[in-house]
Amino acid sequence: MRTIEIKARCANLDTVRAVLRAHNADFRGTDRQTDTYFRVRHGRLKLREGRIENCLVYYEREDHVGPRQSDVTLVPTVPGSPLKEILAAAFGVLVVVEKRREIYFIDNVKFHLDTVAGLGTFVEIEALDRDGAVGKDQLFAQCQLFLDRFRIAPPDCVEGSYSDLLLSAPRASDSPQATRQTSAEARKTS
Repeated sequence: MRTIEIKARCANLDTVRAVLRAHNADFRGTDRQTDTYFRVRHGRLKLREGRIENCLVYYEREDHVGPRQSDVTLVPTVPGSPLKEILAAAFGVLVVVEKRREIYFIDNVKFHLDTVAGLGTFVEIEALDRDGAVGKDQLFAQCQLFLDRFRIAPPDCVEGSYSDLLLSAPRASDSPQATRQTSAEARKTS
């Protein structure tokens, strides 16, 4: 699956909710998710555990500010399976991300309104092309359209993933228990 995505800090999620309601977004629910990232040589591998979404996700993407392409492989998982323990033993845990996520859709565009422990509030826009029918240019245009509608300024856009932000953040008492390293150190050891 090809996705074009944007992640941005968002101080006022109510503004984004109002825009989504005005465009008749389909609200899929609120999920409490734990993403466990594992040490891998290339890309990112995480196990997502939640009430709505449970899956193993491997993805590769360039980290830069603004819309960016991700090539994603997603495999549904069963809650409570021993998969996390197996992956932790095989690869080692890099970091754990805890978040509260509201999930919305407008056609092929997925929106996440996230409150991430230790980091704050964010909005993610993911334009999805599951079968190659949409095309890369259209996916970029869809992301830019909603970036504009949400009035997200370029300085609010985030370059990496939540895992990168947590790894580079100073220790905080409300952060999840995780291995803490700088992103550069993590990349050298993985």
